[in-house]
Amino acid sequence: MTVTSKNRHTEASQPHWLEWVTGIISALLILGMVGWIAGEAILQEETPPQFRAEVRNTTPVQDSFLMEVEIYNEGSATAAAVEVRGEAIDGEDVLEAAEATFDYIPGKSSAKGGLFFKEDPRGHTVEVRVIGFADP
Repeated sequence: MTVTSKNRHTEASQPHWLEWVTGIISALLILGMVGWIAGEAILQEETPPQFRAEVRNTTPVQDSFLMEVEIYNEGSATAAAVEVRGEAIDGEDVLEAAEATFDYIPGKSSAKGGLFFKEDPRGHTVEVRVIGFADP
């Protein structure tokens, strides 16, 4: 700690107790974070991508209908070029289908996107699913 005396700066012989407390707390936080990251890296089991798709909203846009979807990757591995297909179904007949490709969905996360339909899919059964992906 620097002490000012008669316009001259001098160092105190003993550091202030607050400096020691701050240093100890900082060291404990850094050691805890390093331990947590190392534990995750060593103990986490690698699982392949596992997808779940949910329809968030459907709205009319210009001359079509936008169906907003969210794709969850519940596995720990990352997936690239994730292909999603949405179908408007009436009974056993597929009335219309739309596809989109998500560039990248990391493990344990999600991505949002949209599918465009010419006809309003809200009055029909809608099925959205992942049909393929690539290893990044």
